[in-house]
Amino acid sequence: MAKKSVKSDRQAVIDEIRKKQKSADKRRGFAIVGVCALIAIVILGLAIYPIIKRNRDLAEFNGLKLNEIGAKASVCQKVEEKPANGSSDHVPYPQEVVYTEAPPAFGSHWNEPGVAPAAFTRKFYTSNDRPELEALVHNLEHGYTILWYDETIADDDELLNEVEGIAEKFRGSSDNFRFKFIAAPWTSEDEDGAKFPEGQHIAFTHWSAGGNGETDTSKQQGVWQYCSAPSGAALDTFMTDYPYTDSPEPDAG
Repeated sequence: MAKKSVKSDRQAVIDEIRKKQKSADKRRGFAIVGVCALIAIVILGLAIYPIIKRNRDLAEFNGLKLNEIGAKASVCQKVEEKPANGSSDHVPYPQEVVYTEAPPAFGSHWNEPGVAPAAFTRKFYTSNDRPELEALVHNLEHGYTILWYDETIADDDELLNEVEGIAEKFRGSSDNFRFKFIAAPWTSEDEDGAKFPEGQHIAFTHWSAGGNGETDTSKQQGVWQYCSAPSGAALDTFMTDYPYTDSPEPDAG
């Protein structure tokens, strides 16, 4: 009987240890699941937060007209015009083209399906996804106005929001060429010896045919306007004075 009692007690101890181990394993499993769920929530939150913040930041521009966004037109310099060339001058993709102006308003460019010109549906780019200059110059040939913003603007959340708020005003039907507009960054890598004028951080560019309906390529002009800050009012006037119809290839998408 004593032996049976000892064996029974030993088994009871073993069973108790197994029970505790099983309980500990279960708690450990719950803890692992909980940690994994927490990590997943954090990752999801980090992914969603920028989208929520962007939508919230842009919401303030929803009820504003283009000319009400950003600074007054007085922050911009006088419009500059220079003789243009490069119309229909397509260089092989991905050959680099050196542009002597910061930023370019005309010149040789790529003609590559799906690459150049950049898509009509995109209105705002950052340095992470901006098309190459050779592609954007093709957009200019088609009548686009491009708002270029430098790294000073890119590093200022409030000013960058104004640029994106301006760009949002040009979203619309794909067959409405009045929305031929792109906002794109101009970075230090683009400069290649050419820089924005001192104190200017925004530039509008347009490739003019020399007047609506003009077909004489010798009359083509590159058009620039530099600003110290984003100005929807100045842009509104610029695009009125230089509409998409005043370009070498206005009917191209």
